[in-house]
Amino acid sequence: MSTPRIGIIGGSGLYQLEGLSKTRWVKVKTPFGPPSDELLTGSLAGREVVFLPRHGRGHRLLPSELPHRANLWALKKLGVAWVISISAVGSLQRRYRPRDIVFVDQFLDRTKQSAAHTFFGEGIVAHVAFAHPVCEGLRQLLVDSAKRLKVRAHDGGTYVCMEGPAFSTRAESKANKVAGHAVIGMTNLGEAKCAREAEISYATAAMVTDYDCWNEDEAHVTVEMVLANLHANAACARQLLLETLPKIPAKPDWPSHSALQNAILTDRKAWPAHTLRNLQPILQKYL
Repeated sequence: MSTPRIGIIGGSGLYQLEGLSKTRWVKVKTPFGPPSDELLTGSLAGREVVFLPRHGRGHRLLPSELPHRANLWALKKLGVAWVISISAVGSLQRRYRPRDIVFVDQFLDRTKQSAAHTFFGEGIVAHVAFAHPVCEGLRQLLVDSAKRLKVRAHDGGTYVCMEGPAFSTRAESKANKVAGHAVIGMTNLGEAKCAREAEISYATAAMVTDYDCWNEDEAHVTVEMVLANLHANAACARQLLLETLPKIPAKPDWPSHSALQNAILTDRKAWPAHTLRNLQPILQKYL
């Protein structure tokens, strides 16, 4: 494999990726347990890609059950250097309408899963920079593609990552709205953190499926509403990928691809052998 692969993580309602050629489902064993599902390798728009259904085919995993470390470790093991996340979100502002896409540039953590959002510990300490949690190079490619396709899209915004699986209370939703945040979801923060530690470029195409419950003029959020709007966006997501994939550089040399360069505090001589084995795909260039 001469050029690193591009990973695509599909969210609620997106359990397979149409248009892939030379496909093969691959089972990857990781030190962090099994990924959400097998990973589908193939070619799309002239690039080698790896597709992962975030919740598993058939939607079997709750947001709080998602094995982010296993998912990103498996993608890294399969040679992925960029990840585009396709995700269902609720809108926190009236201007972000259902079936719009928001290319978020920030995250706000409202989860209790921090231990499951890092590869490090067990003898190796690292603190990656995360002030800018989305890879701006990849995000801008997505923004530019959306403009060319003339889809309803928004450049920037904060994604509130909540615990779930229940949707927000009205008090929570109104507080997030007043704070000026853009969208709310339950999955992307852990992916973004693990991607950064794995030196994978990560960006989110947040697909609005509903107004969160702050909006009393709209019907209450239902699973049926969420899935209907996400399915309506599926064709748009595919067009976005077809437009963006060929423009992703062949060489992974963006800042996110060297995130660990000055992040590891533990002296190399003190790295435990078992932890090093577990993190070998991530640390190999520093050995």
